[in-house]
Amino acid sequence: MTRSYRVQRMTGAAAAHYLRFVWQTTRVVIEPPDVVERIVKRMPIIMAMWHGQHFLTPFIKPKDIPAKVVISRHRDGEMNAAAVEAFGIGTIRGSGTHGPDFSKKGGLFAFNEAVRSLEDGYSVAMTADVPKVARVAGLGIVKIAQVSGRPIYPVAIATRRRVVLSNWDRTTINLPFGRGAAVAGAPIDVPRDADSVTLELARRAVEEALNAATSLAYEIADGTDPGGARG
Repeated sequence: MTRSYRVQRMTGAAAAHYLRFVWQTTRVVIEPPDVVERIVKRMPIIMAMWHGQHFLTPFIKPKDIPAKVVISRHRDGEMNAAAVEAFGIGTIRGSGTHGPDFSKKGGLFAFNEAVRSLEDGYSVAMTADVPKVARVAGLGIVKIAQVSGRPIYPVAIATRRRVVLSNWDRTTINLPFGRGAAVAGAPIDVPRDADSVTLELARRAVEEALNAATSLAYEIADGTDPGGARG
């Protein structure tokens, strides 16, 4: 076990404690209010998130619902895995890519393991972005839905107090003691016999639904939502 590995695991565990503190000190509005009950009825599900906006998603998982998160094999992924595992959530290591190194990044393994996990009753959470291209959904999550027959739920969580980094995915560090919002869009089902045109339509639907959920989450958290009663 290398020193780097130990440091990453320790950093991830510390991050988990911090995120729990943020969640406990944030006044979170759920939209729609009964969405958790709706989602539970369709478990297991595929939860889609945008990269860099996903740090608080472990806290919206209903208790006693088994779940796994797809996390890259990149060196930073070890830190993320440690944080997720601190919440009692399993991990699937691997990520997609457009290039010939798909298998090297664990993409094929992650795909098969995600499908297997869904078949075994685990819900699977994953970021929907094309690698290194923020806010553009890839086909990977849509194909997992097609093969597994499970619905995709687009989810976004925002906090009024935050720090936004200037990197490719605009990573958002949530801060404590403020207002927050957790928004889920309608489920997106992908037929098992979907052709390439249907898959592309589903991919666009995921992208548009995630953008809509993210916009609404920030509007509610920032108090700019036209339906202000929700905030």
